[in-house]
Amino acid sequence: MTGTNHDDTRQDGGTDPGEATASVGDGDSNDVEPTSDDLETSRSADEDTNEADLADQELDSSDSDGSFDDLYRSSETNDGPPDGFGANDIDLEDIVLDDAGEEPDEASRGLFDDLLEGEPIFENKEVLRPSYTPHKLPHREEQINNMATILVTALRGDTPSNILIYGKTGTGKTASAKFVSEELENTSQKYEVPCEVQYINCEVTDTQYRVLAQLANKFIEKNEAVIDGKLDRLTELRDDVQEGTTDPLDGTEFDDVDAVEERIDRLRTEKEEFEPAPMTGWPTDRVYQTFFDAVDYHERVVVIMLDEIDKLVEKSGDDTLYNLSRMNSELENSRVSIMGISNDLKFTDFLDPRVKSSLGEEEIVFPPYDANQLRDILQQRAEVAFEPGSLGDDVIPLCAAFAAQEHGDARRALDLLRTAGELAERDRTDKVNETHVRKAQEKIELDRVVEVVRTLPTQSKLVLYAIILLEKNGVHNINTGEVFNIYKRLCGEVDADVLTQRRVTDLISELDMLGIVNAVVVSKGRYGRTKEISLSVPIDETEAVLLSDSRIGEVEDAQPFVQARFDN
Repeated sequence: MTGTNHDDTRQDGGTDPGEATASVGDGDSNDVEPTSDDLETSRSADEDTNEADLADQELDSSDSDGSFDDLYRSSETNDGPPDGFGANDIDLEDIVLDDAGEEPDEASRGLFDDLLEGEPIFENKEVLRPSYTPHKLPHREEQINNMATILVTALRGDTPSNILIYGKTGTGKTASAKFVSEELENTSQKYEVPCEVQYINCEVTDTQYRVLAQLANKFIEKNEAVIDGKLDRLTELRDDVQEGTTDPLDGTEFDDVDAVEERIDRLRTEKEEFEPAPMTGWPTDRVYQTFFDAVDYHERVVVIMLDEIDKLVEKSGDDTLYNLSRMNSELENSRVSIMGISNDLKFTDFLDPRVKSSLGEEEIVFPPYDANQLRDILQQRAEVAFEPGSLGDDVIPLCAAFAAQEHGDARRALDLLRTAGELAERDRTDKVNETHVRKAQEKIELDRVVEVVRTLPTQSKLVLYAIILLEKNGVHNINTGEVFNIYKRLCGEVDADVLTQRRVTDLISELDMLGIVNAVVVSKGRYGRTKEISLSVPIDETEAVLLSDSRIGEVEDAQPFVQARFDN
């Protein structure tokens, strides 16, 4: 009876895989009823095997025929582990990790792949950056020839005249000077004439100490390279003598190997004596002496290019220029010439007359570019920077027109073209068009405003914030007195010193010069004259930059101050 009942149970339930699976892991192995065909064959082959062993055989056979995969797939539609398996029977994490059918994280997998799918617009974007020096500079041939005519004397071993180069931003001053300098150094190597050019950006290196220390360290590096070259040649010569090569000292200044050894020792001593100048910590006269000794180590003509030279004079006075322009009278081996580059045509008005006379021996003025010249420059760069056919016909003329409106700034034109290309790439288009140029113009203008406002002194920020508050509250044709009233209250709120109204008027004029506000002097008849002020920049973006300043951000609600001003 027992066998018959058992067979009936198996036959009734063996056709249902779900029930068979559910019976596999109840926790009591003695009650497990095998259901697979494999286990049926096993049971008929060995009747004495107990039911627990049969369950083990079923698990072993499942592992070999892929039924774990079937179980895992069936579990994807249910909560919890697959039916028929308890927590102690299998580690589900292993199955999840090993399952090849799991869906990957699409967001992390294809983030950059999708962005790289489109065709590139740029072939060489660096050509459009200000740091790039082209092989040819259109419409600057006259200025380049003037510089070359002055500096050619360096190739004859003579001291060139000092040069001052003037011009507004983006007129090609630095690019032309670097181009001429590279040509000068290449020609000096060709004719084996010792001539070097050292470039210093005085907007970054803006103190006498830093200028002298940077120059000293550059010349020390060059001197060490010269010594290393000599040591290599002398060491080779000494080795030839010791190996018995036929008369290696013939035609040299050395009589024997001891003289060669003596020169090698002396050069090594000289190299060890060079001590680089730290960027802080030494007395200025020690830094100057280190620079002097380094530049006078061997015979050469040196051209020191001081870009943004007016920043150096503004920060540190003219002591640096005085020392550099007068040092030729003390140098024994080398000669020094200065090439100054400035955006400010009047900076020499603040120089000592002796410095002014020696520094401004030659002056070269770079006029602004017009729209046609800017178009030629952009066309030349675009041929290298962009893939063929990726620029619309109206892109370069529009970039040139926008830049020509701002005193012919080639740097602005190049930035505009580059930004337009970047915006086109972000849109995943294969061509730059007029819309991208106009968006680039708006973006660059906003970036400029943000940078200018962010770097304003606190007092100028408070004055600007007062103007913004008045405009936001519907006041038009704002006058200086109205600005001053709000400004005073803002100073009290942020605990800042209150300047006089005359000084506030000067700050408004400075904001006008920067293009942030528009201030026009108007006559009020018998009431005198006043300035009518209005904003020239986007009000919301400018206010956001101002409020990012921790001090101005302390003004939680400026509305009462404006209202109080009207009540008064």
